[in-house]
Amino acid sequence: MSTAGPARTERLAAQLRFVLEIDKLKSVLRRTSILDRSRRENSAEHSWHLAIMAIVLAEYAPESLDLGRTLKMVLVHDLVEIDAGDTFCYDHAGRLDQHERERVGAERLFGMLPADLGRHLRELWDEFEARRTVEARFAAALDRLQPVLHNYVTEGGSWREHDVTRDEVVARNHPMADGAPELWEHARALIEDAVARGILRG
Repeated sequence: MSTAGPARTERLAAQLRFVLEIDKLKSVLRRTSILDRSRRENSAEHSWHLAIMAIVLAEYAPESLDLGRTLKMVLVHDLVEIDAGDTFCYDHAGRLDQHERERVGAERLFGMLPADLGRHLRELWDEFEARRTVEARFAAALDRLQPVLHNYVTEGGSWREHDVTRDEVVARNHPMADGAPELWEHARALIEDAVARGILRG
């Protein structure tokens, strides 16, 4: 008797379990608020926002960029927060064990999938973390640009709430220059203007 039918059914069941599991990302709150300041954004919204940004801002990436791969990367990169939680980028203590918490989350979540698919998504996550490829560096630049934009538009947002300084913001976001130099120049101008306006501590 052929096992193609049962194997296919088992594969689909695993895929759907994963699809349902990642709904939990909608409940992981970030420190950044949405622009009307009514609530904090969640990590699923953040990932969606980065995907749209990748499409709209692709012209600021190197010409060799594989946009499809970048889109996959930004949609996958924060799934591990289902287990690890969102680590505020200016929480120096919380960042000490961030990678280990996220690695464990990656093993569980991507391990839920059929081996080939789980391996593919894990490779995308690892690629984003390593930032060695054009796609990963551009994705990481967008990941940094989005909260800069939000904090600037919300009059300091989480910068003011957590007494973040200009030097901390520059140090955190300077890697944008490796993935999207023009976007970094724009972000840098916003950071300096935020200091001048008193919404970011100099």
